[in-house]
Amino acid sequence: MSLAIINDLVSNVDWSEINDATLDTLFMLGFSVLFSTIIGIPVGLILFLTSKGRLLQNRFVYMILSFVVNVLRSVPFIILLIVMIPATTMLVGTSLGAKGTIPPLVIGAFPFFARLVENSLKEIDDGIFHMAESCGASTRQIIWHILLPEIMPSLIASITVTAIALVSYTAMAGTVGGGGLGDLAIRYGYQRFQTDVMLITVVLMVVMVQLIQICGDFLVKIMRK
Repeated sequence: MSLAIINDLVSNVDWSEINDATLDTLFMLGFSVLFSTIIGIPVGLILFLTSKGRLLQNRFVYMILSFVVNVLRSVPFIILLIVMIPATTMLVGTSLGAKGTIPPLVIGAFPFFARLVENSLKEIDDGIFHMAESCGASTRQIIWHILLPEIMPSLIASITVTAIALVSYTAMAGTVGGGGLGDLAIRYGYQRFQTDVMLITVVLMVVMVQLIQICGDFLVKIMRK
């Protein structure tokens, strides 16, 4: 009886579509986190190293890069999706589906992540830099053997925060045919008033966020040990 009630409650749900949409969301999330990290770490390092009083102090470079990061961070993601349609089509051949959503996801996320990296680097004790410089360490050695190892727990936490933000970005991408759970929620849950489909997509995204947070916290704990 209980099973029949559950089936009635989710009568509009096509589980094969839910499965495909979940895989699309994971595909978008995985690649966007990867590329945001690959781009965001160097940008964060440059912002930190070229700021006042740092190893590669350069006011011009810092101001230009900081301006670009701030501009990209200030653009609402839904607007970014639309503005980037020509560039996305040129890069990946389409602006639709999971594949066409990755470029705007990366452009929307890496400036946010870069700022997190910069702020993490600012927390490092200045005495460590003076000690490394007095020992004759080069800038490259300081980056690889001091800066990155020092911020590793914070870096993992920043990646976790960025990944969770990207989950909501993937949902917004559904408004312009971006695929994934967000697209399913818009097409069926909103446009066709199928509340059960909307509920399932929301539950899956909540579970996704919880798993990301748990894994991130676990990795941070290991790094700190």
